[in-house]
Amino acid sequence: MSKKVKESLHELIKALTKSEKRYFKLMSSRHTIGLENNYVILFDFIEKQNEYDENQIFKFFKGEAFLNKFSITKKRLYDQILNALDAFHKSSSIDAQLYQLIHSADILNEKSLYDQAKTVLRSAEKLAVKNERYTILLIIKKKQKILIENDSYESVSKEDLNSVYFQDNKIHSKSLLYDKLWYYKSRLFQLLASKGNNSFKEELELFKIEFDQFVLQLDNTDFYFESEYLKNHIYSAYYFAINDYSSCLKNLKSNVTAFELEESKILELPNKYFSILTNAIYVTERLILLEESNYFFNKLKLFQEKLKDKGSEDLKIKLFSSVSSIELNKFIDRGDFIAALKILPKIESNLFLYDDKLTSSRKMYFSFKIAVVYIGVKDFSKALKWINSILNNQQFDQNEIIYSHTQLLNLIVHFEMGHKELLSYLAKNAQRFFRSKKRFGEFESEFFILFNKLIKESDENKKVNLWVEYYCQLSNSTDNLFLDYFDLVAWSYAKGHNIDFYEVIKERKLIDEKKAITN
Repeated sequence: MSKKVKESLHELIKALTKSEKRYFKLMSSRHTIGLENNYVILFDFIEKQNEYDENQIFKFFKGEAFLNKFSITKKRLYDQILNALDAFHKSSSIDAQLYQLIHSADILNEKSLYDQAKTVLRSAEKLAVKNERYTILLIIKKKQKILIENDSYESVSKEDLNSVYFQDNKIHSKSLLYDKLWYYKSRLFQLLASKGNNSFKEELELFKIEFDQFVLQLDNTDFYFESEYLKNHIYSAYYFAINDYSSCLKNLKSNVTAFELEESKILELPNKYFSILTNAIYVTERLILLEESNYFFNKLKLFQEKLKDKGSEDLKIKLFSSVSSIELNKFIDRGDFIAALKILPKIESNLFLYDDKLTSSRKMYFSFKIAVVYIGVKDFSKALKWINSILNNQQFDQNEIIYSHTQLLNLIVHFEMGHKELLSYLAKNAQRFFRSKKRFGEFESEFFILFNKLIKESDENKKVNLWVEYYCQLSNSTDNLFLDYFDLVAWSYAKGHNIDFYEVIKERKLIDEKKAITN
């Protein structure tokens, strides 16, 4: 069996919650002889392995019959775990309940118990309508037609058939509307992914015209929760793309309200609700609507707390990642590095806990932001530790954006630590890296000119003047992604005026807030 399949069994076992493991063992314990019992023994052994090691398994179970056809044993164990998961989650999944009812109706139909099959399908129909499962409802309707045919049309009237036809049309129109909206949503996001093409703006405008016309022609009765969500989602993404944050926020709020009017949808579609809240927080921050930003952030934290013992591990990881990065950025953007410092132990603990589950980009992002926090409190040794965790990891250089930003932050920290001899070497390496990646633009050029001058300069007053000059250059041209990661404008001003970094950020934040209130 391939290495990938071997790892799949190990990954599946490691992904199970305590409750799921307990349920699997309960199901397996019903089989107390032969291979079935070996499944639990093998399950327990693999569960204890931090990394999958098949040689270790063969050594431990030497002489056991199930090793003779181990690939089959693994496949059966994998399938049995999936069967246990299916049974465990059946009651909490509307789709699973509906498919079970449909299957039960099929069995009753095959046994010619038509009336009982009709009763089961009516129950399925009510459940599908209540939970807006229109795609599955089409399957139920098809099964009901088969029962009408089995009855030789003896107990059905013309009015009944007309009603069936009318209902089918309504269900088809609702299902078709969702499919069309999904198509438009996917077209938009495919277009956004190609941002930078010469025709991007023109294509975006044409998309908006076409979508507006489509929405105007819609019958409002065909909308249901998910189609209404998609419509708002498409508009919010479009307005975000053209930097119309006010219109974007309006549509995000519509979706938040829709979810909260139907609370069951929050637990049913947690990823969507969580995504809306994180987007709303980002947009309100850009609009400097701090009270609204805090309002949505508190909702997100409350949502995280509610899912503490209920949500999937995947969702918990996403929530940790989003909530922590948002909270960290809030403190950094306000210059409150002491508050940011207080939440670092919890973040670091979760980074260790979810290490193999987080993407390299996400781990790099956290490492970079943690380094910024330590720069803010002037603990440059710890900042350097987190910078090195990025620069010394070969996997991390695949994300050129954060990796290149880290190269620049690395020079700032070594400069603050007085590593004059090392700085010259690091600056040359960094410049070589930027040129090799074709990322050496005007911003990078001016940054390296500054550092090359700082390295050669021994007069402290002249160094201060260099920072003042650089601040003037930077404040006139702030179009670089690095400035979204580290506030180099505030840093250069602080260095040029001999004041603390956090003071500059706080003062500027107050000015921005006053402007926002005035506007």
